[in-house]
Amino acid sequence: MVKQERAARTRQALVQAAAEVFAQDSFALASLNSISKKAGVSNGALHFHFESKQALARAVEDEAAVVVRTIAGPAPADGPNPLQRLIDATHALMGRLDRDVVVRAGFELGNDLPRRDGAVDLRGVWQGWVEEVLRDAEREGVLAEGVSAADASVAVVAATVGFELLGADDRTWMSPATIMQFWDLLLPRLAAADGLGRLVSGGTPVTASGRA
Repeated sequence: MVKQERAARTRQALVQAAAEVFAQDSFALASLNSISKKAGVSNGALHFHFESKQALARAVEDEAAVVVRTIAGPAPADGPNPLQRLIDATHALMGRLDRDVVVRAGFELGNDLPRRDGAVDLRGVWQGWVEEVLRDAEREGVLAEGVSAADASVAVVAATVGFELLGADDRTWMSPATIMQFWDLLLPRLAAADGLGRLVSGGTPVTASGRA
């Protein structure tokens, strides 16, 4: 049991170190030696857990995907309406991108690596969820008159992916203030008038608590 726990800690340290090196140097320039050094383990220990740099990248992407799928999860039975869920998830995702290097590196690896069999397309996961939530909003009648789920999805996905990309160099793009400004600008055009006043552009308290 002690050996298993030690192995799990070593593996996690390697994933964390790989994410930090990938985020700083890019996948192409990152070396296994720099990753093992940052993790505080030998090259032999690294190769025991991961056969290649590609395998490490896959582990980073997989761990990031768990976070994204938790944020972009199914609607709870007693949860907020779809638009508030979307607002909250956007704040949660940008918060994790800002403070969690594994999530940030997971997205950035999508720029550095060609699509591989079985690889996780994190932006695709996010896009699919946004489209689904906005279809829910359309069915529930909480979108503004004349606004379709398809059109709204284009705007939200383009903006949020843009925040993620720009935020790699300037974290203010992923700040709560920036995301709130975005929703303050978009919601009057997106939301039905009778529900607009109940939407919280800064996210609900569960978002502020960092649950996601």
